Amino acid sequence: MSFTFKKLSIPDVILIEPKVFKDERGFFAEIFKSSDFKEAGLPDNFVQFNHSKSTKGVIRGLHYQKAPFAQGKLIRVLKGEIFDVAVDIRRKSPYFGKWLGVGLSAEKMNMIYIPVGFAHGFLTVSDEAEIEYYCTNIYSASSDRGILYNDPSINIDWHIKKPIISAKDAKLPLLSAADNDFVFGFEFLQ
Repeated sequence: MSFTFKKLSIPDVILIEPKVFKDERGFFAEIFKSSDFKEAGLPDNFVQFNHSKSTKGVIRGLHYQKAPFAQGKLIRVLKGEIFDVAVDIRRKSPYFGKWLGVGLSAEKMNMIYIPVGFAHGFLTVSDEAEIEYYCTNIYSASSDRGILYNDPSINIDWHIKKPIISAKDAKLPLLSAADNDFVFGFEFLQ
């Protein structure tokens, strides 16, 4: 297998570390291999790839999409470093309202898979960062939702006092008021 798949403190969120082959010419790594992802129980049906760039101190999120356009996301950093966060928003989940955060960087080449039923956000730690998102469903403005990044009921430790937040993200609701139809144990589109 070309990857190491590690379950995190919320077991449905998976840290992925590719095998990297380095020599005097540079490096080579497989970033996605359908058979390995299937064997690890992850989707292999990524249908939309996104690329974003952010400067230091920017928080993007917490974002998700409702069914029928709910998205699983594979996140990787092409340049720089981020603190990536997933929040379980599946009602009746033993982890509902809990979050986890991991450092992702271009240097480590690590990735995280965040399944349907989770809100996603990140803080740019380096001077700038470029991120790719591999999504299991297409973007839909009518299904686009989010939760306020500093919701006190979730209490994410972002490691920053004055982040840069978009006007849209600053107006997102608290988890208790979020438009959310995810229920633990019920599968939406993966």
